[in-house]
Amino acid sequence: MTRHCEKQSGEAIEAGALDRLAPLATGAGRFAQAGRSAPIDSFAHVDTWVFDLDNTLYPASCDLWPKIDHRITLYMIRMFGLDGVSCRALQKHYYHRYGTTLRGLMTEHGTDADAFLSFVHDVDRSSLPPAPALASAIAALPGRKLILTNGSRRHALETARRLGVDHLFEDIFDIIAADFVAKPHEEAYLRFFDRHAVEPARAALFEDLARNLVFPHARGMTTVLVTPAPGGEDRRESWEIAHGREPHVDFSTSDLAAFLRGLSAR
Repeated sequence: MTRHCEKQSGEAIEAGALDRLAPLATGAGRFAQAGRSAPIDSFAHVDTWVFDLDNTLYPASCDLWPKIDHRITLYMIRMFGLDGVSCRALQKHYYHRYGTTLRGLMTEHGTDADAFLSFVHDVDRSSLPPAPALASAIAALPGRKLILTNGSRRHALETARRLGVDHLFEDIFDIIAADFVAKPHEEAYLRFFDRHAVEPARAALFEDLARNLVFPHARGMTTVLVTPAPGGEDRRESWEIAHGREPHVDFSTSDLAAFLRGLSAR
């Protein structure tokens, strides 16, 4: 496999950039099936399967991401010597302004990315159960499988191993490979396409954040929004939550393994 950052949007995205991309995504208009079972023929052209990691390969109800989020706050408490409330506010300020807290810390304080990522991803994953049904469904997909994450390669590897799916992926494209330009910034995707020779029109992307599907959809990727199970706890920020009715979302599912099993039946 391939290689580090906090889950989330992109680095400082020019104001209105996503709005300008939305018409492109809308114009693609290939499917209006969001929220329904995916017609198998809609994926017949796909030979590259791309998966986000956090809250996608494992459900949003899992406590793994909240643990990482807490470690980010703790890192900043130790860094600045401020109280938890103040550091939490600063953390979210950087997150909104720069797309990731790490990007803000690097830009404004020269924070060492390796030290930050090593600390925040040092979490207990024992509460994350193996996912044999998901592993079987991914294994049955024809073609290449890749992970595209705003996190670190190490975090992705350790999490995928815990799930029992690490051996199924050809490689991991992480925040370091993206030179710390995070999704949804278009440069992150272009670097990913180039690094792994991905033809967007023959690829599908599975993500829990709808905004991270805007540019990929505009470039021709088939997009799938992975949502929490009905009634399940969703620990993401309120502005991160979408419901699959956006024009750049081709399909949505609250059960990734079942969705993939339906596709492998083709």
